[in-house]
Amino acid sequence: MKRVLIFAGVALLLFALIAQPVTSANWVKEILGGLGHGAQAIITFVQQL
Repeated sequence: MKRVLIFAGVALLLFALIAQPVTSANWVKEILGGLGHGAQAIITFVQQL
């Protein structure tokens, strides 16, 4: 069952990349931007200690 879910997730991701590449790229940019902001917040917190 786990393999089927992983396969379905990968297939959905590939479909999104092929069908709407610009939207997929924007999603990736937003995710990476959010991770960057989170990392910056953690760095700021640690620096303030």
